[in-house]
Amino acid sequence: QVRLVESGGGLVQAGGSLRLSCAASAGTLRGAAMGWFRQAPGKEREFVAAISWSGSTTNYADSVKGRFTISRDNTKNTVYLQMNTLKPEDTAVYYCARGTSPSGDVRSYIYWGQGTQVTVSS
Repeated sequence: QVRLVESGGGLVQAGGSLRLSCAASAGTLRGAAMGWFRQAPGKEREFVAAISWSGSTTNYADSVKGRFTISRDNTKNTVYLQMNTLKPEDTAVYYCARGTSPSGDVRSYIYWGQGTQVTVSS
């Protein structure tokens, strides 16, 4: 069993930055791809970014390319999402997930965290 815990969310003004972290409090991320998704009120969960186990492959949604960066530290069993130049439309609950490939398809992910709220004010 894998338990993922997100942290780092909060309230920030437009143009600001936040860094989200996702740690495995139980189980391991060894060998697994990791992804970040988000869900705004009244909307479906959408893909944000993903990274392979080695970190050599990353994948981003068009809406965050050039602003967000996904990375991981396998020695710490942790994945990060650096979010810069935040916009009000980035407001959502952000979830990390462990999957089989660094895909944008939610069906590739098996274990999910509980989410962390990110609110961007205009």
